[in-house]
Amino acid sequence: MDVGKEKTDDPKTPEDICRYLIERVSAMESQNQDYKEQIRQLEADKRYTETQKLRYEREVRKLKGEVENLKTPPLIIGTITDVIDEKRVVVRSSAGPRFLVRVSQSVNPEDIQSGSRCTLNQQSLAIVEVLPGTYDTQVYGMEVVESPGETYADIGGLEPQIIEIREAVELPMTKPDIFSRIGIVPPNGVLLHGPPGTGKTLLAKAVAHETNACFLHVVASELVQKYIGEGARLVRELFDLARDKAPSIVFIDEIDAVGASRTDTMTSGDREVQRTLMQLLAALDGFEKRGDVKIIGATNRIDILDIALLRPGRFDRIIEIPLPDTDGRHAILEVHTKGMKIGDDVDLHELARLTDGKNGSDMRAICTEAGMFAIRQDHDAVTQEDFLQALEKIVCDFGRHDRRIYSSAGEMFA
Repeated sequence: MDVGKEKTDDPKTPEDICRYLIERVSAMESQNQDYKEQIRQLEADKRYTETQKLRYEREVRKLKGEVENLKTPPLIIGTITDVIDEKRVVVRSSAGPRFLVRVSQSVNPEDIQSGSRCTLNQQSLAIVEVLPGTYDTQVYGMEVVESPGETYADIGGLEPQIIEIREAVELPMTKPDIFSRIGIVPPNGVLLHGPPGTGKTLLAKAVAHETNACFLHVVASELVQKYIGEGARLVRELFDLARDKAPSIVFIDEIDAVGASRTDTMTSGDREVQRTLMQLLAALDGFEKRGDVKIIGATNRIDILDIALLRPGRFDRIIEIPLPDTDGRHAILEVHTKGMKIGDDVDLHELARLTDGKNGSDMRAICTEAGMFAIRQDHDAVTQEDFLQALEKIVCDFGRHDRRIYSSAGEMFA
């Protein structure tokens, strides 16, 4: 009775069985989709892990290579002086001695040329690598990248000198056909000389502003080096760089630092300065053509310059920059007061007459001091009285300065 009752209470019809099977199939398909999604996620994680593994392996190899490089002994820098054959060359090491060495098989034979820099193994001194040609960092620092702001309009009282320097420096670069038509060789360079503060460097700045040529500025004292041959090498690389960047202008300021007259009694330092001078003479007018490179030299001690430096062919024009006369001082005052607010009572002609013996730098200092006096007195503009007080102050300052310098007879201060 119980069994029969149980059968009647839980009937299994075909529809119920079909519905049950469909539900089971749907659940299994859903579970299958979940498993597939898990498999895709695991495969993505596997690919990411493999990529990370490769990246870490490359990083490990890089670090191992860096460690090996740190353990590798340094190489010696040398210069190839003579090529015997493809496998043997004569090199000069940085220490000075010359050696006959072998060439590594990894070096291209076409790169083995006399004068090239190379690296040498410390033990065998074999050539490991040929270095590319370069210039000293000091030479690269001599190139004026940004053009100075000074123009010819900022220079007063030097109109004849401006005409001469433009004819000698600018015209050969801008209009070379004029010289070809006349049949003359353009000047190679000019030498500016005169007392300090008369505008020699200002002229060179104006030339650098007005021309589109590469401008190289060097103070001659920078060419004097400690070790033998270093100064001559700097001069050679300076002119090599100027030729590479032609048309170019080389401005050598205070050229008397290396161009002083040669004497018989010398110390080792004097001999090194003379070696630098001889290299400079060869660069100015040597065996090799200088190309479209113009030279501007400046000095306030032309009396001590070596005669070989002054001959035509090296400096074809020697331009004197004298102390300004009354008209020149008036022109300088007009330049320096152009941006100043001056009163109606200011007489520049009278000020030019009162500043006899002053140079351009003195005139600029007087204008600056006059402005300072106007600020002190809370004036709306600079008056004639301000200029007179500035002139008196400048004269007194220079008087004390002169007494301090020349207090000892026969003593020279550089």
